[in-house]
Amino acid sequence: MTKLYNDPARFTEDALAGFLDAHAERVVGVDGGVVRATTTPPGKVAVVVGGGSGHYPAFCGVVGTGFADGAVVGNVFTSPSAREAESVARAAHGDAGVLLTTGNYAGDVMNFTLAVDHLRRDGIEAEYFAVTDDVASAPRGEETRRRGIAGDFTVFKCASAAAESGMDLAEVVRVARAANDATRTLGVAFDGCTMPGADTPLFSVRPGSMGVGLGIHGEPGIADKPMTSAAELAGLLVDGVLEDRPGVPPGRVAVILNGLGRTKYEELFAVWAEASKLLRERGYTVVEPEVGELVTSLDMAGCSLTVMWLDDELERFWRAAADAPAYRKGAVDRAGARRSARDAAAPAEVAAGGAGTEADEAGAAAGTDASSVLAELADLLAERENELGRIDAVAGDGDHGRGMAKGSAAAAAAAASVAAAGAGPASVLSAAGREWAARAGGTSGVLWGAMLEAFGGELGDAGTPRSHEVARAAAAALDAVLRLGGARPGDKTMVDALSPFVTEFERDVAGGTRWTTAWANAAQVAVRAAADTAALVPKIGRARPLAEKSVGTPDAGAVSLALCLETVGRHYQEGERR
Repeated sequence: MTKLYNDPARFTEDALAGFLDAHAERVVGVDGGVVRATTTPPGKVAVVVGGGSGHYPAFCGVVGTGFADGAVVGNVFTSPSAREAESVARAAHGDAGVLLTTGNYAGDVMNFTLAVDHLRRDGIEAEYFAVTDDVASAPRGEETRRRGIAGDFTVFKCASAAAESGMDLAEVVRVARAANDATRTLGVAFDGCTMPGADTPLFSVRPGSMGVGLGIHGEPGIADKPMTSAAELAGLLVDGVLEDRPGVPPGRVAVILNGLGRTKYEELFAVWAEASKLLRERGYTVVEPEVGELVTSLDMAGCSLTVMWLDDELERFWRAAADAPAYRKGAVDRAGARRSARDAAAPAEVAAGGAGTEADEAGAAAGTDASSVLAELADLLAERENELGRIDAVAGDGDHGRGMAKGSAAAAAAAASVAAAGAGPASVLSAAGREWAARAGGTSGVLWGAMLEAFGGELGDAGTPRSHEVARAAAAALDAVLRLGGARPGDKTMVDALSPFVTEFERDVAGGTRWTTAWANAAQVAVRAAADTAALVPKIGRARPLAEKSVGTPDAGAVSLALCLETVGRHYQEGERR
């Protein structure tokens, strides 16, 4: 259990503050994460890694000479926001472009892709790459659907070394892709991890068994097998990885036996003694293996085996020297200009959002009302945080409740500030959407941010919104979610509640029902649709590899959306009665 914290909601911020103080000679903090303490040299591509917290040494522990130039730091097991990724990338960027790279998770892909779009818009050459090394999360032939787990480390290391050697951005991306194509990982869990402030783990493993095919965000294994000896576990991991080897013969390989947070180094060495023997018996030469904690999952008990098949180029980059807080190899030259406090703060100023526009009297009243609704949503989601986290933990990482609570609180604060300045609903909802996406991160954060911005964009700031305008805004919100998230009805996501809501709402409004009444009626359709997701099998997102385990439990995103739609309907109907 994660026992040491102050306020669980600020666990990431508190841990990051301690990390930065302990390693002040190597790294400095910027809005959204950390960068090297020295500026990026002219002509060098910047490599920015990232993802949710809870994985140390990944990701901020690998920022340093020979490794990453920056790391974006999200909440525990939650993707950082696009704004945070953009901010760190701007701070790390020199003059030769930037590669942003993460594991292959929907929230990371969405947020980091949006960050790349923003950077390119401002003339910064940028690329994004997602790691897909987890053999358990999708079968051969569907590698693009696989998660990124401990293989993140081999890909990040080789791409970073390529950048350090002076390669241009296109070549650094090519090396990242080659390393990813050559990397396979399989992991097992002996016990689940516990989020700070929680009194139960995200999942549990039956006594005497282990979960095979775990994720690194608190997801349980794909299948349960009896607990076994170190030798038999080594055989299971080696067989599982080698069965999925890329189309190359046995040869030279880089190997990581990775601890997930609670497995002792002595236990890992016992497994490694057997695994290394098996690899050599099968014709492999192991090059500079790593045995220890490199990509963890809070306090999860378990381990994973990563193998990267090497050619001459990948071997050179795997062996290359590095000097980061949590990883040092060989001797490096850390010479360079020390960043000033102003250098570190500048990207936060660049990323800041606007304040909204002043509306007419009716628009300002509508903006104030919208702000009040958002405050109610923040109260609701704070109250339901644990319940939503419990639902999400059945086949996901259990972070949905915390992300929704954090995002809605930030949105409500932003909305209140803009509304107090006399803004109408478009500006209020746009400001709320930007802050929700920026502060919640993850898949739900970016989707809720897009929903609110799209909804507000159809309303404008002048006058009181009319029924047909609200219906058009609801349709725009759905379109934004479909376009950005890629989910469709039946995939077991929030779309399964939002789509029937919009259909019912549009039909009632078109039939002459006032929008407040139509909304309340359609919200009940959404509540029933959210409950019905319990029977669905997830087809995208973190729950997909654990599809069967999720059957019988509704989708957390659909449930939270339906609760919010209900609250909005109740607010406006009560307002009319008053």
